[in-house]
Formats: sequence, structure tokens, C-alpha cells
Amino acid sequence: MSLGNSKAIGVAYSDQNIQGADIVSANNVIATGQIGYAAGNYTQVTQQTVKTTAVTSNTPSGSITTSNSQLAPSAQAVFTVNCSAVSAKDTVIASVASGGTLGAYNVFIAAITNGQFTVVIKNSTNNAYSEAVTINYAILHTQG
Repeated sequence: MSLGNSKAIGVAYSDQNIQGADIVSANNVIATGQIGYAAGNYTQVTQQTVKTTAVTSNTPSGSITTSNSQLAPSAQAVFTVNCSAVSAKDTVIASVASGGTLGAYNVFIAAITNGQFTVVIKNSTNNAYSEAVTINYAILHTQG
């Protein structure tokens, strides 16, 4: 007898509880709830001075609130995030979370190396803005 999502382990069946596992290996992972990092793996930092000032956030996810320095029309600011949790083989996802004029900013990751990644924030309008923008990020780790 086979029970849907159960795995035979000798003479009994056990529903697979992977909470707290160090590594989960599977061909396909399908979630019916959230996928992400547990509490303690998230840092909030605020950029000082100008939008090109480097920040340090040593967790695999977090938020960065930029300086409210002016960003000219169609201009971009590039800054480094020092992060001991990232390696050159990882992928960093970033998005504008809040702050600033809605739709005025684009954000992307320009480079990833061991211990840091580079963020670009671009003013995509024809207006100059002096606004603090909060950027969320998460690191997808690659083994190998």
C-alpha cells in the first residue's frame, strides 16, 4: 500500500518532514506555502551620504534603504553590497519594495563576486528625485 506523499522506510511509512534539514535534494521542489529564509537570515541596512555609498549586509536576504540624495533624470547610481553570504556562483534577486515615486525606479544586479554584489538603481523618468528607496534582495545559492 502506498500513501500519496509518504515514503517507505522499512515496514512503516513516514511523512517527510524536512524542516531543519541542512540540505534538501530533489529533482523537483513544489511548495504549497512560502519558500524563503528563516528568521535571523534577514538584515535591514540604511545607506549613508549618497546613493553610490557601499553598504554591508551579511545575510542571505535583506532590505537596503538608499540615501535620499538626488538622482537626475534617466541617471543611475551604482553601489556595492558587502555580503559574506554571497559567492560568485550565486544569483541575487533584487526589487524595489517601497519608497520613492511609484514606477520611477528600476533596480538590477550588475555583478556578483565572492563577498559582494553590485546594485544599480536607475531613475527611469524625466524628473530628478531626492527620495529614499527600499530595495529587497534574496540570494539563491548554488552548490559546486
